Amino acid sequence: MKPTDVNNPEYYHKVVDCQFACPSHTPVPEYIRLIAAGRYTDAYMINWESNVFPGILGRTCDRPCEPACRRGRVEDKPVAICRLKRVCADNKSEIKDRLPEIPKQKNGHRVALIGAGPSSLTVARDLMPLGYEVDLYETNLKAGGFMRTQIPSFRLPGEVIDEETGYILDMGVGTFFNTRVDSLKALLEQGYDAVFIGSGAPTGRNLKLPSYANDEGNNIRVGVEWLADVSFGHYTECPKDVIVLGGGNTAMDCCRTALRLGASNVRILIRTPIQAMLASEWEIEDAQAEHIPILENHNPVDYVVQDGKLVGMKFEIIEYSIDADGKEVFTPTGKNEVPDCELVLLAIGQSNAFPWIERDMGIEFKDSGLAEVDEVTHQSTNPKVFFGGDAAFGPQNIITAVAQGHQAALSIDMMFNEKDLHDRPAPGTILVSQKMSIHDWSYSSVISEDQRYLVPHADLATSIKNRTMEVELGFDLETALEEAKRCLNCDVQTVFTTDKCIECDACVDICPVDCLTFSTNDEEAALRRKLTMPANNLLQDIFVSTDLPTGRVMVKDEDVCLHCGLCAERCPTAAWDMKKFEYRTTKAG
Repeated sequence: MKPTDVNNPEYYHKVVDCQFACPSHTPVPEYIRLIAAGRYTDAYMINWESNVFPGILGRTCDRPCEPACRRGRVEDKPVAICRLKRVCADNKSEIKDRLPEIPKQKNGHRVALIGAGPSSLTVARDLMPLGYEVDLYETNLKAGGFMRTQIPSFRLPGEVIDEETGYILDMGVGTFFNTRVDSLKALLEQGYDAVFIGSGAPTGRNLKLPSYANDEGNNIRVGVEWLADVSFGHYTECPKDVIVLGGGNTAMDCCRTALRLGASNVRILIRTPIQAMLASEWEIEDAQAEHIPILENHNPVDYVVQDGKLVGMKFEIIEYSIDADGKEVFTPTGKNEVPDCELVLLAIGQSNAFPWIERDMGIEFKDSGLAEVDEVTHQSTNPKVFFGGDAAFGPQNIITAVAQGHQAALSIDMMFNEKDLHDRPAPGTILVSQKMSIHDWSYSSVISEDQRYLVPHADLATSIKNRTMEVELGFDLETALEEAKRCLNCDVQTVFTTDKCIECDACVDICPVDCLTFSTNDEEAALRRKLTMPANNLLQDIFVSTDLPTGRVMVKDEDVCLHCGLCAERCPTAAWDMKKFEYRTTKAG
């Protein structure tokens, strides 16, 4: 193998698995160390720079960082990264003096944002400090988009949304709430130099089975629309028997909300086994903790409507399998079930609709209804119009919408500075030694052996009677400290200097996970097998040094390294050093 190019910023970035997996590339180990040090406001601001909504995401993030967490490779559960994010949000001090200063002298460019969800708000947050005039158009009375209307307040309190969206709105964003944009052409004619569309995926999918039209009581509802109605107080109670169709997070929110509105018999019915559900593992666990049954392998056949009133639903029982091509196969068993219900909530997917975008504006659309959008620049085929969040590529999650908002804001700023939008600026990186003395580092390298700590929940009997009562209580500071100690400091890299190495094998002897090997070089597949412990995770790189005096190379399996620093402490020549790697994605300006 060729020597590893550690000057490539993506090499060490990929080693910080949690940050690499985060769409917004939040410096996770850095803010966790600050939480452990009691520096909650500093930790919050590191989050705010990259993910914009630490308090919101600390409660609702889909947590792509946690499956990637290296802690999950040595025991069952990763570090509770998401819930630690909430700790800094809940315990920070005032941050307004730390927010960017907004210039009074504007730069002459006007940008319109459609939709007040996370992607649009991120664009505003990035552009306002650069002197742009930014106007925000939103159909609802408050900012937040689907964070406010589709995530129940028992998971995400409204005051948290108000606070974190307020930081951005208070930058001087022009706001047009309770305003529906009916014509993109008319909006551009108001003199805007660019438009960002972050209107989400507003349309839930319906299921019009044969008897659908017979329901006169409006008791067959699209889940996202029903959740919005509940959020705005249009519905304050629920019938006794409720069926929720769908296996995603919206379905979990629907069933738990129905329970809090008075339903006593709520069931989730899905076509697949539970293991194939799209909902996050913890969302399923929370629903099951509230004793909501999930019935597998039920394929909807028809609604049962009598005298215009929904009274039940017919399902066929199917067998689920996956064929040789990886496709799902649903095989009828000939058995049927007809459970009673007075309300059906459909959580079977969402889609986009843009009837307000004229088709003569140079914006090309796909058959799916989505616009043709460049995945790097977020620019549409009309160079003035950009998309982000669910409106760009379909329903995803908040942190992805934030990441796309950052990239769109960068593109808008580059466009006005007459730069090639595909020539993206490189990320900022820093690699600094953490050595304080021969055996001391500026960070705690002790590895905690504790298992993951559980987040406390409100009393179930009380919380299911109140849809605004937050269920998760968050870590107290003592527990947060212990959970933070579980982080393996994966951003503190073990950096090897070939010309200092005397090949004494001391580092190999002391490594607790056998991730270091002196070996003759070879092709990658063969070299991976020759290591002290074979490096079988092909998704993680191995480090290969330049040739040593003996002709061997030092090889390190980045997959299992604990970043404990023992190799650097043991090395008699300082060939190994522990260096903190900072990776910051480029933002607008």
